[in-house]
Amino acid sequence: MSAALRSSKAVTEPLVGSLLQSVSRSFYLSIRFLPSGLREPVGLAYLLARATDSIADTTDVPADLRKSELRQLAEAIQGSDHGNEIAELQSSFAPYQSNQAERTLIESLPQCLTMLEQVDPEDRKDIRELLDKITRAQLLDVERFSSPATVRALATAYELNEYTYLIAGCVGEFWTHTGVRHVREFSELPTDQMLELGRAYGSGLQLINILRDAGGDLRAGRCYLPNEELQSVGLQPADILKQPGKFMPIYRKWLDKASRGIDAGMQYSLAVRPWRVRAATALPALIGARTVALLKSAGEQVLEAKIKMPRAEVRRILRSVVLSLASRKTLEKIYRG
Repeated sequence: MSAALRSSKAVTEPLVGSLLQSVSRSFYLSIRFLPSGLREPVGLAYLLARATDSIADTTDVPADLRKSELRQLAEAIQGSDHGNEIAELQSSFAPYQSNQAERTLIESLPQCLTMLEQVDPEDRKDIRELLDKITRAQLLDVERFSSPATVRALATAYELNEYTYLIAGCVGEFWTHTGVRHVREFSELPTDQMLELGRAYGSGLQLINILRDAGGDLRAGRCYLPNEELQSVGLQPADILKQPGKFMPIYRKWLDKASRGIDAGMQYSLAVRPWRVRAATALPALIGARTVALLKSAGEQVLEAKIKMPRAEVRRILRSVVLSLASRKTLEKIYRG
């Protein structure tokens, strides 16, 4: 093994291994199935997105400073020389991370950026395009919800659809591009159709996150569901928790859209040929479908408590997927419940 390759692996393995596992147990369940050529760019993209998200969500830091630091990190990801600024970001933001894994991630940003320079040029291009979209959405978040004392909502359905695409719909595109490039005979469907399904899949997963966290977000001054729809039923964002009955039809409408996105995700997953990549691709859809069912059955309680799939159930699904080598028959059976 050459010295350069050993050096690259010394940077790569801890990041897409132990660090990735510590900051995302659920995503790590999927990524560990992937072949190494695909696992590295996907894992690195996730770590960078998680780091930018941590910067955007450090609400103990004033919004203007968060925006400034997020822009500098975004520029560094795109290849600009911001070494001094990244060092300052580490010292400014790491102490505010109450979660040790998140703190370690912020402290590991120089290594992540080094790894980005070492990956295949096509992977680097795709990662940068992906992070450009994600950081745009995160900056919108910071700007829109800069004052937690006032509950603000997105204005229109267009803004919500744009946001879910920028945060996660584009991940479906990224997964497709990297999959086609790294995996021989990646899919049974044409790439254009996979890109379309991937966009819907990622957006659906993000909608589930939004709907699952709706109550907590409202208490933090954030409402992602459109103000135009709230006004149509005589609601202001600040009134949702007091009048949940008027809000639930809007909530259920978007939950139905999330469910359609997960349907697209299953169609996408079943089209993937290699069983390991199919398993990695299908797991979020299987968990997402079950989460949608839990949200539907919870009714107004979704605004009072965070609904989450039990870990034991996740493990049962994972075991069935592995033992069947992610057979399409098994995946469809789990999905249909």
